[in-house]
Amino acid sequence: MTYPEYDSCELCPRRCHARRNEGKAGFCGATSTLRVARSALHFWEEPPISGEAGSGAIFFTGCPLRCVFCQNHEISQEGFGLEVSTARLAQMMIELQEQGALNINLVTPLHFAPHIREALSLARAAGLCLPIVCNTSGYETVESVRAMADLVDIWLTDWKYEDPKVAGSLSAVKDYPQVAAGALAEMLASLRRAGGRKVDDEGVMRHGIIVRHLVLPGHVSDSLRVLDHVWQICGNECDLSVMNQYTPNERCRKAGGNLARALSNVEYEMVLDHADDLGFENLWWQQGGTVSESFVPGFDATGVEGPEVSVGRP
Repeated sequence: MTYPEYDSCELCPRRCHARRNEGKAGFCGATSTLRVARSALHFWEEPPISGEAGSGAIFFTGCPLRCVFCQNHEISQEGFGLEVSTARLAQMMIELQEQGALNINLVTPLHFAPHIREALSLARAAGLCLPIVCNTSGYETVESVRAMADLVDIWLTDWKYEDPKVAGSLSAVKDYPQVAAGALAEMLASLRRAGGRKVDDEGVMRHGIIVRHLVLPGHVSDSLRVLDHVWQICGNECDLSVMNQYTPNERCRKAGGNLARALSNVEYEMVLDHADDLGFENLWWQQGGTVSESFVPGFDATGVEGPEVSVGRP
């Protein structure tokens, strides 16, 4: 099946107009061929997402950003992943549900939005009943968020930068702050239409928004401004996750400067104190020892190959 959205792609804010149906890759690195790098239970998300049983994470190949510090660079920028059908993607969701996943966690998915909409329809018909998490960099168009709002229960979104110069230098997207603001406002509107934040008796989120911010060494002032803007848009209608797990990759270590080192405890505490001062009630933070590549799963195509969903087929 071909999708008209890939004829001249505008699915992400770069609006690169790649002719993906003709095999031309967009800025995200993807053609119209669906590619997945991993499908497995994931235990390192925020507690309302992973709980004790784990989140059913599906990692997609490609990304609209070019973050110099990316820990998932094998899949985000280097193209690792296997070609799969939409029906296979649907079956992966069913398999994760059978493994006890608390939700289906779609990681960097929206450059494949047409495939995902179809896969979710097939999976629901086959008995999928878990909440759907859209795990995104935050660099999304308002139109893309709105188009997926009827399918997404939980928005797990980054807000990386407030300074356009920093965004341009570290992720090659000077418009990141304004785009992230528009996307978050639309996520909030969709959450309100769904009745607001909902957490079950065991603390597992069923509907909601979690805004993640990774504090970068040497960039505390920008982090404080990020939190100000998130509070301005959402207040306590979203959860806030402030992360200290920045780990220098080889590229950053070679380049030197602040990004060649770990975040200091003093820097992290400054950002956490600001979150408290603003009034965030649903605040998640990380305790010592998180600077580690153990948060990055092995991208070895676990769970990708296998049967297709059989709904509606003879």
